[in-house]
Amino acid sequence: MNASAPVEWPRRLLILGCGNMGGAMLAGWLRAGFEPERFTVVDPMMAQGPDGVVVLRELPAPNARLDKYDAVLLGVKPQLLDAVAPGLNAWLKALSDRPKVVLSLLAGVELASLENRLPAATSWVRIMPNLAAAIGKSPMGVVGAGYHAEHPKFITDLLAPLGTPEWFQHEGAMDAVTALAGSGPAFVYRFIDALAQGGAEIGLPADQALRLALATVEGAAALAAEAGVPPAELARRVASPGGTTEAGLKVLDAATDGIGAMARLVAATLTAARDRSVAMAEAARAAS
Repeated sequence: MNASAPVEWPRRLLILGCGNMGGAMLAGWLRAGFEPERFTVVDPMMAQGPDGVVVLRELPAPNARLDKYDAVLLGVKPQLLDAVAPGLNAWLKALSDRPKVVLSLLAGVELASLENRLPAATSWVRIMPNLAAAIGKSPMGVVGAGYHAEHPKFITDLLAPLGTPEWFQHEGAMDAVTALAGSGPAFVYRFIDALAQGGAEIGLPADQALRLALATVEGAAALAAEAGVPPAELARRVASPGGTTEAGLKVLDAATDGIGAMARLVAATLTAARDRSVAMAEAARAAS
């Protein structure tokens, strides 16, 4: 974060549910230089937070002094939304008279479901990040309704220290964003693991194969981010005619019905993740 241009909003953020994803975002903000005093975590399972971050077991009472909070980051499991929504809505009602912002990390929970359960808010924003937020490298799909959907700079400035926020006009895109950017790191980790296992299968010591696989993926990703050409072109440049890379690519590119083996597998993987996100949204909608 640029010290000459600090992020002024929110002055105080309440994080309701600070599991893996909420914790990664909190770590990213602290790493970027946000003051710990700006954050309050409500999580009955969290024994201790980072130094300076207040940790509560339950939401402050609705009649407590709450005007210091500007927004809430909703990070509970989607299936717990119905349990926490009444208390959170009462808490939002008790906030002083200004925009009341709910930032939701809940996969498959649509804006309409958030509005129905939390009508006391004035803005509802869905964010789909991944764990790389902890190091400022997360892609983030963002879509919103209400005041901050019309004035997205506040949200963009808040998220920018965590990675790359991408706003979408149509909420339907969030299912695909969830599959690609939200679930995608797990698929990349599986590829790294497969690359390392493949190295071991062809004769390398397993520990060295893993180190080589990690370094290979790290370097390739960094170069792809800075090269200014599509990854397919980078692959072409590595593959000399008749060489080792071309021999391996022929396996990945082996086509059935005009679709390469790897492209087909990845498309099927993302489709399964997207379809699950759609099903979760339908279930949340039905319960509204």
